[in-house]
Amino acid sequence: MGLIDTHCHLTFEPLAADVPGVIERSRAAGVTSWVTVGTHLDDSQRAIELAGQYEQMYATAGIHPHDARSADAHALEELKKLARQEKVVAIGETGLDFHYNFSKQPDQRRVFEAHLDIAGELNLPAVIHSRNAFDETMEILDRSGRGLKGVVFHCFSGTAEQARLVLDRGYFVSFTGVVTFKNAEVTRRAAQVVPLDRLMVETDCPYMSPEPVRAQKPNEPALMVHTAKFLAELKGISLDAFAQATTRTAVTFFRLPMSETT
Repeated sequence: MGLIDTHCHLTFEPLAADVPGVIERSRAAGVTSWVTVGTHLDDSQRAIELAGQYEQMYATAGIHPHDARSADAHALEELKKLARQEKVVAIGETGLDFHYNFSKQPDQRRVFEAHLDIAGELNLPAVIHSRNAFDETMEILDRSGRGLKGVVFHCFSGTAEQARLVLDRGYFVSFTGVVTFKNAEVTRRAAQVVPLDRLMVETDCPYMSPEPVRAQKPNEPALMVHTAKFLAELKGISLDAFAQATTRTAVTFFRLPMSETT
């Protein structure tokens, strides 16, 4: 059973310039399905079009909190239209980024809540970006995210205690190559408390190549096998067992056709 890169940006350069090569290298490494994630309207449309070209590729539709300032009512209606297209499996990425604050925090909150409303209306899961805003993110999810079909905290780098709070609400947790970094002991402790039926793996490429290839740029799906091997060792199981478990988790979360991921 192949691994699924549950959060990649194959529309971003330099990956977008060589998608066939990226996919070929990914398959050779054992990463055989991909969810390419939208970050604004045009990018979401490109992600959907790209997913249409590959049987085992899927897309999300979302407006990143960095771009929340430009997400007016019309943009959100357009987002809803995009999310109805074939092969869109989630809303996002959406959430709060109080590290960079490229958009004002009230705009981020407004657009985050609107994304959750769209996810609920369309019966889709939500992919959450949360940086330096964990408490605020959880507060909005508690208020506006009830009844969603799934919530995943992508690129999780919080504490074990925060991971438990996420799990207590029935949400999922996804880890990138950050968990392999030498200074990421907090993230590793968090990964240890997340059961395999709530754990997913991602690259968030073209960013954050994992050890031992951290110097390799750009990151790409083929490199996710290093993160998977690391997490399997952390969990004390074989890579094959880890791949089977986390692939089942991703299939369940995104409601993917199982036959296309094996």
